[in-house]
Amino acid sequence: MNTLLPTAKQFANVVTEITPLGNGLINDTYLVTTPSSPFVLQRINRTVFPAPERIMANLITLSRHLAQKPSESVKLQIPKILMTADNKALFQDENGDCWRALSFIANTESIETIGPVGDAEQVGFALGHFHRLLSDLDPSLLHDTLPGFHITPGYLKHYHQVRQQTANLEDRYCADFIARFQSISDDLESAKQQGLLSLRVIHGDPKLNNFLFDKHSKKIVSLIDLDTVKPGLVHYDIGDCVRSCCHISEPTVFDLDICAALLKSYLSEAGAFFTEHDYHYLYPAIRLIPFELGLRFYTDYLEGNRYFKVTEPEQNLRRAIGQFRLCKSIIVQEPALKSLISQLQK
Repeated sequence: MNTLLPTAKQFANVVTEITPLGNGLINDTYLVTTPSSPFVLQRINRTVFPAPERIMANLITLSRHLAQKPSESVKLQIPKILMTADNKALFQDENGDCWRALSFIANTESIETIGPVGDAEQVGFALGHFHRLLSDLDPSLLHDTLPGFHITPGYLKHYHQVRQQTANLEDRYCADFIARFQSISDDLESAKQQGLLSLRVIHGDPKLNNFLFDKHSKKIVSLIDLDTVKPGLVHYDIGDCVRSCCHISEPTVFDLDICAALLKSYLSEAGAFFTEHDYHYLYPAIRLIPFELGLRFYTDYLEGNRYFKVTEPEQNLRRAIGQFRLCKSIIVQEPALKSLISQLQK
């Protein structure tokens, strides 16, 4: 606590306790307790986010947009930005690290695995509601806080460059899987370039543990970790959300029932703006994201684990293998998934 105390005091005069919060792979996050109300303190990873001020500008734009809507129509709480004593959204310490503070949403919890089908319905509704709330926000008003994020052809190109320099570390399963299915990497980007899919405002990282459930009602009340809110394809959000919720491990399989519940609830909100092409590219999105994440984990392993936090050297390799196995399970269930999407469209 002692080393973080001067930073925390930039956002509150009196601090009683500082404890680690969550298990994110990018930023360092702490819960700061004060006599009035607790708040969340985060060190923004500048290796990943080289322009933290753009993140904060996006959050301000997002908050202003939602504030203009009738309060009864907004069913998600977005964490509020807390300002420093000199009215700044960011504090830069003597090491050059950038810190920000956000309101803490009390009496909530995040989950790591989907329980009852009701959990999946909640997640689908929350993501669809988030997309619908922002469907009338011009994406050009937002900064791209993470250029190249979710652009799978770019990750594939980088992988091939890295692989040439690290052949001694190569894992045969991962290398063969990438070689076999790399043609799918351009599915969504090609559709975007052809004008079939439109840029909208996306969350960027809507994995399961970024949804906060009320501890009592078990309903989702917030979607957090908004650093990657940016212009993009909602299909990247859908694919990532489905990936994290429908991934059953040991053995690794894709749970079609959870997917059905999640997509049905998602479309109850997002169907208001969905086009025929949006429906058509749902399956390619669901198939692509575990491939993309596996590709990123494997490349990071080959590069010596520079991006994702690890506790031992081969953790990113195991993560990659898990994502590729999930992708394979999705491909095996392609007819059932396409049939489900067709039914939902009707």
